[in-house]
Amino acid sequence: MEKREQLYEGKAKKVYKTDDPELYIVSYKDDATAFDGQKKGTIVGKGVVNNRMSNYLMRLLEKAGVPTHYVQELNDRETVVKKVSIVPLEVIIRNISAGSFAKRYGVEEGIVFDAPTIEFSYKNDELHDPLINAYHARALKLATAGEIETIKSLAFKVNDTLKAYFLSLGVKLVDFKLEFGRLSDGSIVLADEISPDTCRFWDAETNEKLDKDRFRRDLGGVEDAYREMMKRVLGE
Repeated sequence: MEKREQLYEGKAKKVYKTDDPELYIVSYKDDATAFDGQKKGTIVGKGVVNNRMSNYLMRLLEKAGVPTHYVQELNDRETVVKKVSIVPLEVIIRNISAGSFAKRYGVEEGIVFDAPTIEFSYKNDELHDPLINAYHARALKLATAGEIETIKSLAFKVNDTLKAYFLSLGVKLVDFKLEFGRLSDGSIVLADEISPDTCRFWDAETNEKLDKDRFRRDLGGVEDAYREMMKRVLGE
């Protein structure tokens, strides 16, 4: 497969065209940002962890019946994915109170919910990704009612699959962000990534944070936490 011109560069990844119009190559970077891009830094080796771990989890989810954009891992940092147009909704599933949820509603971190929650934010940097509901999403023509239902049911399926999987590795899946895309035929698939950048992982025994919160909150040991998650998932 031939890598062609760069289409896009985001906070964590670059996307390239290939000689196949339906396939792109995603390249993962070590750059890290937090607080809407106000905090910037580098997490050495993050791109490798996020690429390899995300690919492993996408393959796991495919087996569980969740369609994804994943095609093939090329090397430690690069992966072939299906071309999708991203639905401009960030989908957040929460199992335990943490982060902005705890802050927004004035509750402590660590409350285990009776059932997982779901929230949407409008993927728009200029507006700082405001929270919206399904009715707003339809009013703004971000997605149809059918697409929103598909996204919700897939997101909960991802949660059921990954929550049980991570618990088997001694990790609590606290919350996570997903993005979905439309293939050229209009069908909805899971896109973007699943990694310590997009998930909150706590050690099941100690509640030690094993994710990007270590970078956000200046807790130190950021690279170690990312490597620990890769070790648990990939056994290396």
